[in-house]
Amino acid sequence: MSDVSASKSLFDIAGPDFFIHLVDAFYDGIETDQVLMPLYPEGSETTGARQRLALFLIQYWGGPDTYMQERGHPRLRMRHNPFVIGALERDHWLMHMAAAIEQTIPEIDEAYREHVTTELANYMVNAAEAMRNV
Repeated sequence: MSDVSASKSLFDIAGPDFFIHLVDAFYDGIETDQVLMPLYPEGSETTGARQRLALFLIQYWGGPDTYMQERGHPRLRMRHNPFVIGALERDHWLMHMAAAIEQTIPEIDEAYREHVTTELANYMVNAAEAMRNV
C-alpha cells in the first residue's frame, strides 16, 4: 500500500458512485439467488435495500453520515438477527459481493485497486461471518 492510500479513506479514493455501482452489481446477483431472495422481506423489490447498503458503505468507508442520520446506529447484528443466516447464506452473500467487487474495481484508479480490493474483501468476509446466527 502506498503512503497516499494509507492516508486516504476508501470513500476519498473511490467516491460515492463506486459504492452505488458496487451495491447495484451485488443486488443484481442477489435478485437471482434462490437461497438469499427469500430472506428479503420486500421480495425482489430491492430498491430500499440497495439504498440502505450504499449509504451504509459510504458512511463506513469515510463518506457522509447520511445512513446514521436516516436510520440511526447500524446495529448490523440486531437488524439481521430475524433472518436465518448460516454458512450457506454467508457463502452466497460473499459470492455475490466478490463478483460485484470484481465487476466494479476497474472504476478505481489503477494505483489504488489492490488496496481497495483488499480492504473491501477483508471487511466483507468479516462482516458476512459476523451476521451468521446459526
